[in-house]
Amino acid sequence: MDADLKRIGAVIRQLRAERNLSQDELAYRADLHRTYLGGVERGERNLGVLNLIEIARALGVEPAVLLSGLPVTSETTDA
Repeated sequence: MDADLKRIGAVIRQLRAERNLSQDELAYRADLHRTYLGGVERGERNLGVLNLIEIARALGVEPAVLLSGLPVTSETTDA
C-alpha cells in the first residue's frame, strides 16, 4: 500500500471519528459506496480528486485538510 494513501485514509478516519459518523453515514453524505470509503480509509483505494472533494464536503472541511501532513518529496527512489 502507498504511504500517502494510508495517510489520507487515516486523516479521513480521524475526522469521521471526531464527528461521530459511521463509515455508512459518511459514505451516504459523500454519495459514495460504503466499501469504497472503507478502502479509502485503509489506504487501499487511489481516490480521485472529485471523490476527495465530496468526502471533504461531507466532513465539513476544506479538501486541503485531507492532504495535510503529506511529505513534500517522494519517499521512493528511481532505480
